[in-house]
Amino acid sequence: MLIALLILAAGFAVLIKSAEILINGSSALAKRMGISTIVIGLTVVAFGTSAPELIVNIFSSLQGSSEIAVGNIVGSNIANILLILGVAVIIRKMSVKRNTTWKEIPLSLLAVLVLAFLANDAIIDGAASSVLSRIDGLILLSFFIIFLYYTFGIAKLPQNGKDIKIKQMGKLKIAIFIIAGIVGLAVGGKLVVDNAIIIATFLGVSEALIGLTVIALGTSIPELVTAAVAAYKDQADIAIGNVVGSNIFNVLWILGLSAVIKPLPFTTALNIDVFIALAVTIILFFSIFIGEKHVLKRWEGLSFILLYIAYITYIIFRG
Repeated sequence: MLIALLILAAGFAVLIKSAEILINGSSALAKRMGISTIVIGLTVVAFGTSAPELIVNIFSSLQGSSEIAVGNIVGSNIANILLILGVAVIIRKMSVKRNTTWKEIPLSLLAVLVLAFLANDAIIDGAASSVLSRIDGLILLSFFIIFLYYTFGIAKLPQNGKDIKIKQMGKLKIAIFIIAGIVGLAVGGKLVVDNAIIIATFLGVSEALIGLTVIALGTSIPELVTAAVAAYKDQADIAIGNVVGSNIFNVLWILGLSAVIKPLPFTTALNIDVFIALAVTIILFFSIFIGEKHVLKRWEGLSFILLYIAYITYIIFRG
């Protein structure tokens, strides 16, 4: 058990460092190709911070651990809003742009809503069981393509704030970084999934619980670091965009791809967590209009964290 915990921690460390290496190499390559920094931020960096969730889900899908795959995504989305954005807002209150309020947050809500519809064959169609099929995965990926079209569209608009600083690299160094990042992600992902299953079996708890808690928190560390640093540097757009964008990526891209690789049986017990993911997104939307409009205050950040503690306590007792 102790060895499995140590290897799990090592797996997370490898995942996070590998994602950072991949982001640096990919960003340098994109810069050499003349791609603007705003597009790099919306695509390469966003993909990179979501890479741990992606790799964990691919291995979970291939090994038939669907509860880990779905729990990881739903749990990460809840953690992103309540814990990560909560921490960032406590560090510094944040102004929320109109585009984020009326387009990106509703898009993240739509993503979870579409997931709820696609995953509940037993409830909606009266089927014998519920599953995220390959067709469902393709539907999610289709929505993701629409989201990418939107992000490239807003990249053409005048942008305020600082550009992302990208370190220049030679071609060989770029190739080494990208290859090392991909290999590291593969190794770290395998370590995380294998040892999460061992821990769940040893403790006699469901894989869904491990996915919703330990794995969701571990794979969300890149978003946490990004949001906290951005808040400290008074870059609210990066902090909020990182959280909301990651939630959209998680459902539409990662879960969509996971289902295409291998259909994911859906446990109806996870509907409670999907509902909570919907609820916290709605709470985020309405929080923007409480008191000073289009501003998230520190007391709201504290409220988010308290809600997250209450959620974790609930799912642990639920087992």
